[in-house]
Amino acid sequence: MAERVQQPPAKRLCCRPGYSTTCRQGQRAGGTVCGGSGSGQGGSSKTQSPESLLDIAARKVAEKWPFQRVEERFERIPEPVQRRIVYWSFPRSEREICMYSSFNTGGEESASSGENVDETRLPFRRGIALLESGCVDNVLQVGFHLSGTVTEPATPSEPEMVCSVAISFDRCKITSVTCGCGNKDIFYCAHVVALSLYRVRRPEQVKLHLPISETLFQMNRDQLQKFVQYLITVHHTEVLPTAQKLADEILSQNSEINQVHGAPDPTAGASVDDENCWHLDEEQVQEQVKLFLSQGGYHGSGKQLNLLFSKVREMLKMRDSNGARMLTLITEQFMADPRLALWRQQGTTMTDKYRLLWDELGALWMCIVLNPHCKPEQKAAWLRQLKKWNSVDVCPLEDGNHGNELPNLTNALPQGAHGNQDSGARPHRTVFTRAIEACDLHWQDSHLQHIINDDLYTNYCYHDNTENSLFDSRGWPLWHEHVPTACARVDALRSHGYPREALRLAIAIVNTLRRQQQKQLELFRNHKKDLLHKGVTSITNLEGWVGHPLDPIGTLFSTLMETGRGDEDGSQGGFLDFSASTMSSSKHSELHLFPSTRRFLEEGESYLALAVETALMGLGQQRIMPDGLYAQEKVCRNEEHLIAKLQEVDLDDTLVKIFRKQAVFLLEGGPYSGLGELIYRESVPMHTFAKYLFTCLLPHDAELAYKIALRAMRLPVLESTAPSGDMSRPHHIVSVVPNRYPRWFTLSHIESQQCELASTMLTAAKGDARRLETVLESIQKNIHSSSHIFKLAQDAFKIATLMDSLPDITLLKVSLELGLQVMRMTLSTLNWRRREMVRWLVTCATEVGVYALDSIMQSWFTLFTPTEATSIVATTVMSNSTIVRLHLDCHQQENLASSARTLALQCAMKDPQNCALSALTLCEKDHIAFETAYQIVLDAATTGMSYTQLFTIARYMEHRGYPMRAYKLATLAMAHLNLSYNQDTHPAINDVLWACALSHSLGKNELAAIIPLVVKSVKCATVLSDILRRCTLTTPGMVALHSRRNSGKLMSLDKAPLRQLLDATIGAYINTTHSRLTHISPRHYSEFIEFLSKARETFLMAHDGHIQFTQFIDNLKQIYKGKKKLMMLVRERFG
Repeated sequence: MAERVQQPPAKRLCCRPGYSTTCRQGQRAGGTVCGGSGSGQGGSSKTQSPESLLDIAARKVAEKWPFQRVEERFERIPEPVQRRIVYWSFPRSEREICMYSSFNTGGEESASSGENVDETRLPFRRGIALLESGCVDNVLQVGFHLSGTVTEPATPSEPEMVCSVAISFDRCKITSVTCGCGNKDIFYCAHVVALSLYRVRRPEQVKLHLPISETLFQMNRDQLQKFVQYLITVHHTEVLPTAQKLADEILSQNSEINQVHGAPDPTAGASVDDENCWHLDEEQVQEQVKLFLSQGGYHGSGKQLNLLFSKVREMLKMRDSNGARMLTLITEQFMADPRLALWRQQGTTMTDKYRLLWDELGALWMCIVLNPHCKPEQKAAWLRQLKKWNSVDVCPLEDGNHGNELPNLTNALPQGAHGNQDSGARPHRTVFTRAIEACDLHWQDSHLQHIINDDLYTNYCYHDNTENSLFDSRGWPLWHEHVPTACARVDALRSHGYPREALRLAIAIVNTLRRQQQKQLELFRNHKKDLLHKGVTSITNLEGWVGHPLDPIGTLFSTLMETGRGDEDGSQGGFLDFSASTMSSSKHSELHLFPSTRRFLEEGESYLALAVETALMGLGQQRIMPDGLYAQEKVCRNEEHLIAKLQEVDLDDTLVKIFRKQAVFLLEGGPYSGLGELIYRESVPMHTFAKYLFTCLLPHDAELAYKIALRAMRLPVLESTAPSGDMSRPHHIVSVVPNRYPRWFTLSHIESQQCELASTMLTAAKGDARRLETVLESIQKNIHSSSHIFKLAQDAFKIATLMDSLPDITLLKVSLELGLQVMRMTLSTLNWRRREMVRWLVTCATEVGVYALDSIMQSWFTLFTPTEATSIVATTVMSNSTIVRLHLDCHQQENLASSARTLALQCAMKDPQNCALSALTLCEKDHIAFETAYQIVLDAATTGMSYTQLFTIARYMEHRGYPMRAYKLATLAMAHLNLSYNQDTHPAINDVLWACALSHSLGKNELAAIIPLVVKSVKCATVLSDILRRCTLTTPGMVALHSRRNSGKLMSLDKAPLRQLLDATIGAYINTTHSRLTHISPRHYSEFIEFLSKARETFLMAHDGHIQFTQFIDNLKQIYKGKKKLMMLVRERFG
């Protein structure tokens, strides 16, 4: 709060027209201590005596009446009575003071508001420390005004500081505070806390005076003049200008001050018109919220805003009117956030954290307007404000940023006949829509009033067994209302500090849900044959309870769990009424009704058990997947949150019985259950919930656990033949448009949860062949994602091959079967993990045994591409590590190798380009197979294989000792090659040089055969000259790998085949020269001259080469004479 040193202005004018100054002369002007004579409480006497009638009456008046009304009611109030009213008017509870100073949201301590808050740095704790260390001094109470000084001890970085603190109060509430510390915060500083607690804890040490106007009435003229003059003298620098101004105005007959009867008194208490509420600095609330929003979720701002929301809830629980006031200020800042318009303009969504804050804002307004004791004018004012915010264009929508809206179900209630008739036609539902609709709800229903106020409300003679009966067969009360709305009532009761009433209504709602569940089960059993024959189901719950904006199941669960914990701990704090009017009553008087509430529980049932059953009913409800990313994420998030809460509960025999009962209900519940035999295609899947149920039931009833999990495995939204919903019942289906490809934004998360459920079952079924087979069938039928099936295959493999036990062969077979399914699913689709999957499958098959490896090789064409089959599968199978791992004998090795060779040849036939080399490698040890593979290569060489593949296989052949076959393949490769004049860095150049070197080594005939192919395929002059030079250095066949005789003579350049190569090389240089000169730039001149030098070397190899080169240069000079600088360089070098 912005704490200022100057005093607040007086609230009202004080005068005593019936009193004369003479009758007051000589009366005591001093004060007495608060706990002095006549004090019924707060006195120092150790003996307890009955409270005086004066104190009882004064305390009640001080709590409820503004002091002005007391003055108006009685012509003269005796001084002792005034003193006791003033005494009792200060707050007596520390809870409110703690609430208004329990955390710091800015300034010097903002860093302490992180995850690990240092409580000693909170203003309330610091205030207690200052009080207990004797830092509070000069405490003075003048009427309804308390002042004092608080000394802040020196620290290594700060000197000692003395703060002047002033507090005004009225009807047991602090109405204004000021402090000299200059701290700016929403809540009270530590110095205000210290002074307040001093007055609460040590009232007998506080000097108490009547309001200053009362003291002045007791003075005569001389005393008043002396008083004023002394006051001006002591504070002349501060008050002299003001004193002179006031004196001038008073002496002027026509001045405004003389037109008013009486004079203001800051110590005289509140006027009749003043609102009686605790001091809240509205400006600081707005500034802090604005600051947090501007930080965009950084620096812990989201956490700080949540703390503010928690503070609002705390105020509501204390029935403090500032709760609604503070929420209004927060909402105004949220609505003014400039990002809303920016996001709307850009079409982008707000962040999840920010969206959750808006949800909490809407939920809090719902609580406020459902306050059972709020005045009609208050509700009307809130409704106007909510409608104003609701009409703003940028107001966030309830379901995030999606347009498809639900109908107005909140008012489709027994008491909703006078609801908002136009709400169904609203273009959209905002975060405030439900609160606006809730303004039409009331609490005057007599049945509802009996439920929440009477622990003994039963009707054992009630026999109306209709759907909307007021009591069940046991005579216990029921409450039929739109479930989220009914639960919003429970939340409102809890939020406004009515825990017992909330509990009573919660129990009635849960008993109603249990009765409805039983009746739905009976209804389905009676019509089961017809429904199953038709193969259709209907959506009975368009609005799911889990993920609903009002979180009905979470509300019921929390209400019952809090009561259950209180019961277990022996503390019934949840039922205490913390309002100031009842704080003095004993705990026993607050709690004696608690056991009576148990009359609406089954024999031996606890609130904990009821909470668990409620959560199970809500989680198992069949409900349609909502539209929009945010709404769908909320369904997942709320489900996981509720299950996390359930997991904190330790299961005992009673809870296991409830789990069994609900599991049976869910399996047999038909269209009302998400685990029924038939579900609507777009119902929310039950995988996460079923996994929890499976884990809980498995140790107690394995058969039931597997039934639940297997039933939940389905995901009909991905099934092309899924049953369509029964769209003929409009009261069940309001605005659902069937869509074969629904916008399920959370589908990947849902599929991962389906996978987790399957993995959990596989783990549990280890060692049980029958169960494993059933789970495998379910996985193959229901899971449609290859990556998830692959994960399950890997999981099964890990579980089956744990180090501390022998391999589970059945689970290994399941793993292999899943792996095979993945191979079939991904065979014709692109998958970046495909290579990893193939390797893993071979590893898995190896663990299963040699027959599994043989099987996958026999049926390779349904599982692998030819490349995968040869390069990964067959190669791995033929490796030494596999033979060692399987402990194969010679016969088994040969059989496996034979299968691998057969596979390799089949793959080479199907895809010779990619598999021929692998096939040759795999068939090396079998002559017939190797020859077959070689023939496949030759057959494919002329049509389907590239020169690169052929050169690779040719080199392999040379390496294996087949030079003539290598030569044959090299000549076939040359036929596919084409090197242009400027491709002097082409990757195939090395292959061409190798092929020529191979031919040269084999003999003159081979070289003579390949040179025409080279001349035809290669147009690059530098490559041709390199080949020519190599052929002239050694005699052909001298380094041959065979024993043919060679002539031992170098080949002549004047005869074939080298003459043909030489001519081709010279021609290539001439053509390349002309091509380069066409677009040559000066920076390439020197490089071109070097190129001509290399050309001259080749020309000179010919018999008449010198003449040819001279003619060539002359032609260049003539043709390109325009390039003077270049031709000059040519002349310098070549003449």
